[in-house]
Amino acid sequence: MSGWQPSAPCTPAACIDPAGRAAALPRAVLRFTAVVGLVLLAVLALPLGRWLPADAIRWWCRTLVRAAGVRPAVTGAAPPATGGVLIVANHISWLDIPLLAAVRPARMLAKTEIRHWPVAGALAARGGTLFIDRDRLKALPRTVAALADILRHGAAVGVFPEGSTWCGRAQGTFRRAAFQAALDAGVPVQPVRLHYRVTGGPATTVPAFIGEDSLVTSLWRVVTTRGLVAEVDLRPLIPPGTHPDRRTLARAAQPARTGEPDWLHTTLATRRDTREPAAALTPDRGGPARSRP
Repeated sequence: MSGWQPSAPCTPAACIDPAGRAAALPRAVLRFTAVVGLVLLAVLALPLGRWLPADAIRWWCRTLVRAAGVRPAVTGAAPPATGGVLIVANHISWLDIPLLAAVRPARMLAKTEIRHWPVAGALAARGGTLFIDRDRLKALPRTVAALADILRHGAAVGVFPEGSTWCGRAQGTFRRAAFQAALDAGVPVQPVRLHYRVTGGPATTVPAFIGEDSLVTSLWRVVTTRGLVAEVDLRPLIPPGTHPDRRTLARAAQPARTGEPDWLHTTLATRRDTREPAAALTPDRGGPARSRP
């Protein structure tokens, strides 16, 4: 693995909250089956690819999130329905992707390993995902140029600039490369803050997809949890020309840090991962932490 690749300290043992209110088993099985059915529907629709209307994509994404038992709560003004825009968000879960697409369908930027995932890789590729090889730093300028070209032609592009999933109690720093594409294309940036909680309760890390977690394990954890809410906070659009360089633009787009400092989160996650499994699942009073490379 290249030393410049973003990574996070979060792991399931150190960061995932203990089970709270559990959904009844029949309901959980129904949710799991519904999500799998919707994925199969998307596979069948693959030949239609780019001819699918945006409204159909939004419907599928919203339905997928709700089928998993998650209630979206969207605040703020949606980005323009047409024209190039760079949509950037913090990254916690596989749920983040359909949540962003439900706001405005966009071509996503993802690591090249995803292309080889069963089913999901094919869906991502046919959906126009741009893949970046994080082992090849020399390929980065070409990726930025490709992003800028897509944005100039009026498309939306979705990026998770942290480069890795975090558990939600801490977050990574926004990497600057994608913001250079927005500067080169002269398009606005739409910052989005994603946050998960339980109804009537506090923030939760249950939806986090981190470390060595498998997609099936993460999905089952979501469908068996009652009252999950996905908060999608659409921050004010950042117009082109308001920031002189990618560093200041990335800093302006980064959500305010409301959880633990990264250094503290890393320390706590490391401590918990060295404990016995049962103890590792018990949160410290100082707070938890986690992330996915």
